[in-house]
Amino acid sequence: MSRKQETVRVTIVGFGYVGRGVAEVIKRKHDAIARKHGIDLTIVGIADLYGSIVNENGLSEEEIMNLRTGKNLKDISSRDVIKEVEHEVMVEATPTNVDNGEPGLTHVLTALESDRHVVTSNKGPIALEYKRVTELAAKRGKELRFEASVGGAMPIISLVRENLAGNGIISIEGILNGTCNYILTRMAEEKLPYEHVLKEAQGLGIAEADPSKDIEGIDTAVKLVILANSIFDMNTAYKEVEVTGITEITPEALKLADDEGYVIKLIGEVDRDGSLKVAPRLVPKGNPLNVGGTLNVATIKTDLAGEITVIGKGAGPIEAASAILSDIIGIYT
Repeated sequence: MSRKQETVRVTIVGFGYVGRGVAEVIKRKHDAIARKHGIDLTIVGIADLYGSIVNENGLSEEEIMNLRTGKNLKDISSRDVIKEVEHEVMVEATPTNVDNGEPGLTHVLTALESDRHVVTSNKGPIALEYKRVTELAAKRGKELRFEASVGGAMPIISLVRENLAGNGIISIEGILNGTCNYILTRMAEEKLPYEHVLKEAQGLGIAEADPSKDIEGIDTAVKLVILANSIFDMNTAYKEVEVTGITEITPEALKLADDEGYVIKLIGEVDRDGSLKVAPRLVPKGNPLNVGGTLNVATIKTDLAGEITVIGKGAGPIEAASAILSDIIGIYT
């Protein structure tokens, strides 16, 4: 018996790596999602800095390509796309701004006020205005989901809220920044100085041209705040997190650790007592937190299920889009 199809119209705001990844996975997985979940995902609008494209019958591949090349764009603001184009889900994929959350915060608020569900990879609005945006979502009876904002393809929030429902969460600790993990892994394996490995990471596109938010621990701190607010029901800000980055780690320190059976990793920790900390830490080589390269890892300590560790890719457009797609499907299943 064929499953009845429900059309779900989607807009994407922000068409960088993540936004493009979302468009790609919706195209790639459209038929499978329709068969398995009865959801006909249709992208009806995309808004970017350079303009917008809208087709309420569904954007074609050619129209989406036009956004990349700048052809036939409409002079419609992202806010107007969110407010005026008929759709059910707004995907917010603009870059994170941890100073004031903009423009993502305005996009999220506008979508909720316009009675759209929101799925976002943007850490800014969730870290800075968690209470405001979640209360508005509840008031409007809409879903606000943000799995991609913390672990990329690695599920933490949905794992806790769904699979571990009924458990008391004692603490969460882990590696939440792939750039730092890559740098520390390479330094340890090749006995290379920090500056050399940073330049290598930038050349490979693993580190940004300005990597300060990663290497100084700010990105990890922001993700911790999202976990603290969404899982432990705190109302905290990243400036309240005790943060130490990796810039002072030397090959000598890594060798000393290695000789004693340890590795050095940048670990973020949050517990139910309100402690939030980001710092390089000695991790035993046999510990589940000892993962290499750009991988992320999180150990969730619970009162019933004990410790559960998840490992996955924390960054990358398709990986982030995987989490966004899962959130969209989760709204309707």
